[in-house]
Amino acid sequence: MPDICERLGIHPDALPDPTTFYHSLDRYAMYVWRALLRASAQQLRHSGHVALDSTFFERKQASQYYPQRQGRAVKTIKATTLTDTESLAVLDVHCCIEREHDTKAGPRVVRRNADDLRAVVADNGFQDWHTEYELSGYNLEYLVHHRGSTPMAAAYNALNQENGYTQRWMAETSYSTTKRTQNSALRSRFWYRQFREIVLMFALHNIKKMAEKL
Repeated sequence: MPDICERLGIHPDALPDPTTFYHSLDRYAMYVWRALLRASAQQLRHSGHVALDSTFFERKQASQYYPQRQGRAVKTIKATTLTDTESLAVLDVHCCIEREHDTKAGPRVVRRNADDLRAVVADNGFQDWHTEYELSGYNLEYLVHHRGSTPMAAAYNALNQENGYTQRWMAETSYSTTKRTQNSALRSRFWYRQFREIVLMFALHNIKKMAEKL
């Protein structure tokens, strides 16, 4: 990305060989890549209001042989993210191959970042009384869309709309931007590299947002 190299003062010829960079996915543990994502997000302004949502990345192009050898047919990786609704910075990512339900994956990313959050908005896939009870203990506002058309659900949803639930679409915007500029198909072969590749893609998304503001 020449524009990003120019903003950061890096000459493209000084960058490591792509093979060297690819092997760094093995050398550094997942917490290092999460730290990189966090550092990139900290360069953008945080409002404390985040959107909790999930998206899928294609892995079949890079991993056809591996699933066949392991007797698996998993073609996508699910990524659950926290996206700041003001800056569109992606604060954290949780990846899984198995179809982990949103009510299980959602609290994981919120729990890791609860100290920095003021409000979380999420669709009805994350609506579960266990989740609401747990997140209420973190002193943050959890605006989740309730299922059904009962008077109680309608009242909850109307109140959420007034308190900022409509900002949930910001997460979809970050997904669209990342996939349009970097592709939605993963290139790494093994699942753990693919997890780290997804984290890196969102870190690059944050860096591009930072470059746009300079």
